[in-house]
This record gives sequence, structure tokens and C-alpha cells, in this order.
Amino acid sequence: MKTKKQPNILLTGTPGVGKTTLGKELAQRTGLTYVNIGDLAQEGQLFDGYDEEYQCPILDEDRVVDELDEKMSEGGVIVDYHGCDLFPERWFDIVFVLRTDNTQLYTRLEARGYTGKKLQDNVQCEIFQTIYEEAMEAYSKEIVHQLPSNTPEDMEHNLEQIVQWTEQWMKDHN
Repeated sequence: MKTKKQPNILLTGTPGVGKTTLGKELAQRTGLTYVNIGDLAQEGQLFDGYDEEYQCPILDEDRVVDELDEKMSEGGVIVDYHGCDLFPERWFDIVFVLRTDNTQLYTRLEARGYTGKKLQDNVQCEIFQTIYEEAMEAYSKEIVHQLPSNTPEDMEHNLEQIVQWTEQWMKDHN
């Protein structure tokens, strides 16, 4: 892999924790490229069927990885997705798992139109720290960090922390 001038960052967590809001704002503040995996899959039709139970398309993980691999090797990418074990470990310099209080998450997902099993499963996913554990298994523990994402103040604090980290990474690597 050639030397990158900018880091790659993974923002992950249960749907509704604020990954997209954080990722878009972070891209504006750092100049890094923001990639929402759901949007990328939609644009490139990178699906492998449809999940009737959850009423959503099934991601073709191999095609997603193929689509992004070159861009990731260049660096400077913020990836936003609710899963993380599909991505190669070498892609990311740091992984942030956003965490939200279950009551708040329930309200956010309900507002998005989630109901029944889809709503319950996503809230349970947050309660059981599923995404955090997935990240800890998929990546070196030193690069995985949990961030609270309950309030606008949390969001601002997270932005400041990640911007600072990014600036330090760029100083250390250039």
C-alpha cells in the first residue's frame, strides 16, 4: 500500500446513532471524503437480493469492498456504515463506534419509520454493544474508540476530538 497523506476513518454504530450527521460535518471540517456505504450501494446497485423480514436490500459486501479499495489505499476517506467486519483491517487508521442511550435510539428509529422486529432488533443491538464487539474483533483494539452520541453537545465534542486526532495524524505522517 502506498503512503497515505490523510487517514481513513470508520464511523460505525447501530442505525440512528448519528453516524451520517457526524460524518458529513467531519468531512466539511477536515476536507476528507465522506462515503456513506448505503448511498454507495444504492448508486452502484451493489446489492445481492432483498431481505423481506427487514424490508431492505441485502448488501453485496464483496462488490462494496472492490468498489472502494483503490480510494481507500489513497487515504483521506471517512466511511459511514452500521457494520464493520466486512471491511479489510488495513483500510482504517481509527474506528469510532457511536453509542446512544436506548430510549433515545428507540425514539430516533421510530421517527425514521422503523417498527416491529426491525425496531426491536436495532435497539437490542445497541443494548448488547453488538457493533462495538464486532469492531473490537475486526480491528486492533488500540484503534477502536467508543463515543457517546446522545446530545448536540456530544456531537460537537466528538467533532472536535476527531478533527484534533486527524490533524495530529497528518502532522505525524507527513
